[in-house]
Amino acid sequence: MSTHHPPRTSATARNTTVVRYAMVPVPALGLDGVARRSGLHPELIRRLVALGLVDAHRDASGQLVFPPSAPATLARIQRLRTGLNLNYDSIGLVLDLLERISLLEAALRRSGTRSDQLPWI
Repeated sequence: MSTHHPPRTSATARNTTVVRYAMVPVPALGLDGVARRSGLHPELIRRLVALGLVDAHRDASGQLVFPPSAPATLARIQRLRTGLNLNYDSIGLVLDLLERISLLEAALRRSGTRSDQLPWI
């Protein structure tokens, strides 16, 4: 059975959009599966989705569907919340910054630049 998965888009620095296409079908996770894997209550997960901290979309029947990365994202949110005592607004900012750092590091790797060769050091 073939399922169509829409491309994943994410905002990056300078208001550009990156589109990522899955090379193979990626199994989506339902709310119960994400709750079970993350150890969080489904209502808390719904709240995090409403706050925009976790990616999810609704399927044809209106149920929340999550990418396979959702349990890892939820674990990161919980570590930030408990380890650094951050509120959810701050967590959103930290997650955005971590995403931007990842994009910059990937760009450095692609260009072959090593961190000890950066011009500002």
